[in-house]
Amino acid sequence: MGGTDGTKQRRRGNTRQRIQDVALELFAEQGYEKTSLREIAEHLDVTKAALYYHFKTKEEILVSIYDDLTRPILDLIEWGKGQPHTLETKQEIVRRYNDALTDAAPLFRFMQENQATVRELRVGETFKERLQGLREIISDPDAPLVEQVRYVSAIFTLHAGMFFLQDLDADPGDKREAVLEVAMDLVTQAHRGSTRG
Repeated sequence: MGGTDGTKQRRRGNTRQRIQDVALELFAEQGYEKTSLREIAEHLDVTKAALYYHFKTKEEILVSIYDDLTRPILDLIEWGKGQPHTLETKQEIVRRYNDALTDAAPLFRFMQENQATVRELRVGETFKERLQGLREIISDPDAPLVEQVRYVSAIFTLHAGMFFLQDLDADPGDKREAVLEVAMDLVTQAHRGSTRG
């Protein structure tokens, strides 16, 4: 668990990332439309000019948050393309994707709650492309249809853990472990079903 604190410390010293963190908080709290660049600057206690040095528009801030927080997913897709299609690889993809989602949780919650904005900003479009890339590295192209559905379900199980199980009365760590276990089961089953025969 220690990793995320280190990231927060590192992020705090970096103005660009502080702008991103505060902006995302405000976007989530009061909505993207209602948040102004001036407000973001006020919360950071910097001048609008200082903010402008890093970002010219709200959209630029949101797109940069998206790019930074989803870069691990792109890196994962690149990594996966070069790996053998073994069960170990597929399990590692699930594990790494789960970590990437956990780190980007505030962004994905914002995306979930502001779907219209996300659609307009094309952020949603590139996210679909990333999901497509994930499907290609985790699924065997010649797997039977039912196994392909299992592979995709493993990815969406991780999403469900983030979006739909929030109100489930359980420890967040326990929930994450349970979700990861179910995703691993699905991938293992799909792999066995694909390699049978």
